[in-house]
Amino acid sequence: MRSVFNFLIKPTGSRYNNEVNIDGKKLITNTDIFDHKSVSREAEVISTPLAFNTPIVKGDKVIVHHNIFRRWHNIKGVEKNSAGYIEEELYSCQIDQVYAYKPFTNGDRKERWQALEDYCFVQPIKNKDKYELNIENELVGILIYSNSGLSSKGLEVGDLVGIGPKSQFEFLIDGKRLYRVRNQDISIKYEYGGNEEAYNPSWAGSSKRTN
Repeated sequence: MRSVFNFLIKPTGSRYNNEVNIDGKKLITNTDIFDHKSVSREAEVISTPLAFNTPIVKGDKVIVHHNIFRRWHNIKGVEKNSAGYIEEELYSCQIDQVYAYKPFTNGDRKERWQALEDYCFVQPIKNKDKYELNIENELVGILIYSNSGLSSKGLEVGDLVGIGPKSQFEFLIDGKRLYRVRNQDISIKYEYGGNEEAYNPSWAGSSKRTN
């Protein structure tokens, strides 16, 4: 079974990832289905769209928009599934709702996450200004997952980059809290000063959202 325009996917694990493990004890971080931060973003591809050529194939893992698996309540308070819901282990996902993929094969294909064109993932760094209240510098980060578009402009994984304001969307990937950023919102490439340090909150590494 294949859709003409959409991916068919299933969630990796549960639809909601709202448990963290702290000192061997499970902690429920959120029970509100409205909170998009608790929705799983990782899925397995069941089939690819007929109308598009993509590097993604059946069996690959993908990072998708939070609304794919999200539940919601209508004005009568009745719980509903997302528009992409087909059945509990099968969802329809538009091509622009997929941001990264991880090939499942070992051949010539890489086994790390790869961002799709127009998107990249950046890890924030710690704020070294002792007079600032924020623990992280939200407008500067380390490029973790890139794409060929950024590579053609001289940007590579590991580079220190500037990010446009209000352009970051939080994701948890392999135990790292990252920001999904559009290529157009990468504003500058910085030289390392030597005191930069990646920021990853302790709860990110203990969450069930790691893979």
